Amino acid sequence: MTRDTQDGFVVTALWEAKPGEEAAIADILARFVPQMRSEPGTLSVTVHRARATPARYFLYEVFRDEAAYAEHQQTPHFKQLIVEQALPRLATRERTQYEVL
Repeated sequence: MTRDTQDGFVVTALWEAKPGEEAAIADILARFVPQMRSEPGTLSVTVHRARATPARYFLYEVFRDEAAYAEHQQTPHFKQLIVEQALPRLATRERTQYEVL
């Protein structure tokens, strides 16, 4: 579900799975994204996987505002799927926050 993204708080994340964890990360994200899309403060979320390097993922998330992003990080599905299951399987994780102009 995509809503108007002219306003909002944007977060991008670059992930690289540890060797052998690529399929597990893809599965975790497939279960996580529908739950994230149902959050009232989530305007849009898109997950990309590099074709040449399947261990690399690019996440593009748009939230209503910074408070909605903070709320997102407190949801049970974020804590269980991302913090507990995905993060230990990552070799690297880089996040950047943006404002929509």
